[in-house]
Amino acid sequence: MSRSSPSTATTPTPPRSRRSTGRSVLSDVAKLAGVSTATVSRVYNEPAKVSADVQERVRQAALTLNWIPNAAGRALASTRTHIAGAVIPTLDDQVFASQVAEMQAVFAEHGITLFLGCSNYDPAQALTQVRAMLARGVEAMAIVGEAYSPELFQALSQYRVPYVVTYAYRADSPHPCVGFDNAKAFFDVTSHLIALGHRELGVVMQPTHDNDRVQARVRGIREALARHGLAVRPDNVREGPSTIAFGRESLRSIWRQSAKRPTAIVCGNDSLAVGVLLEAQALGIDVPRDLSVTGFDDLALAKEIQPALTTMRVDTGAIGRLAAQQLLDVMNGRGTIAGHELHATLEVRESTAKVAVRKRK
Repeated sequence: MSRSSPSTATTPTPPRSRRSTGRSVLSDVAKLAGVSTATVSRVYNEPAKVSADVQERVRQAALTLNWIPNAAGRALASTRTHIAGAVIPTLDDQVFASQVAEMQAVFAEHGITLFLGCSNYDPAQALTQVRAMLARGVEAMAIVGEAYSPELFQALSQYRVPYVVTYAYRADSPHPCVGFDNAKAFFDVTSHLIALGHRELGVVMQPTHDNDRVQARVRGIREALARHGLAVRPDNVREGPSTIAFGRESLRSIWRQSAKRPTAIVCGNDSLAVGVLLEAQALGIDVPRDLSVTGFDDLALAKEIQPALTTMRVDTGAIGRLAAQQLLDVMNGRGTIAGHELHATLEVRESTAKVAVRKRK
């Protein structure tokens, strides 16, 4: 994905007017843009009075310095706003909605208002959302995953806003994480299928682009297979929207085009898995006799569909509660964010079984 390049102008030596916080101030932006401080103010408050060229120079200088026109002081840097922020990929996914609901409940108990932004899985939109929240004085931030531009984390650091990465965990992450190890979770579910005798696996997964959680899941699948000298055939892999419709389309495509059909399919979430199960019924494929299917998240539907779905359960509500509590502790001056690892648990149900011995096309 292309991103706007920062200004090539050399950042000036921080003047004495810079606050002790290390944040850039309006005069820094004016100096870098080669304009007066009054002109910088007009760009953001009365842009019609400033030429497009000058506006561009000022905005590029502000981006270079990670300066945000944070309306009040803005003037009173010590004043608390009692606002926290969260950026999630989408509200169309129950797992993120659950996380946000629990996070908001914890914050509300302590008089904190939660601002919510959706990135639509676009790192550039996430950066815009974070900057907008910083401009409104958020005291803490929660963001889903790590796949963002360095500028996002630089802005949070520069404004000394504590943050946590949610729905993902890795011990060597440079960021405080509250979540689970996506790679290990999918290593475990793949290992379960291998233990049942499956050697030909299919994968139906969400887009890996700009999504560190999905990239980790694919890595976990490959590592589990590689441990047994196995691999997924490219024609048994489908990547696309995390919807029931795409799950159906994927199984139909694999079943018609694969040189060697899989005996089991690992899905990136329960919606994809439900789509695979529904299409299997439409194609006359017996699950689990002819095909084992696994999901992820353990949505309510996973228990109700027939056959009941084998899936990995993650307590997304707990992720939201823990993230909010850790941020609250820091906002109230009680220590630092240590992060926390939760564990995904395998829920074995009727959609998986030992591989059948039969002639295959």
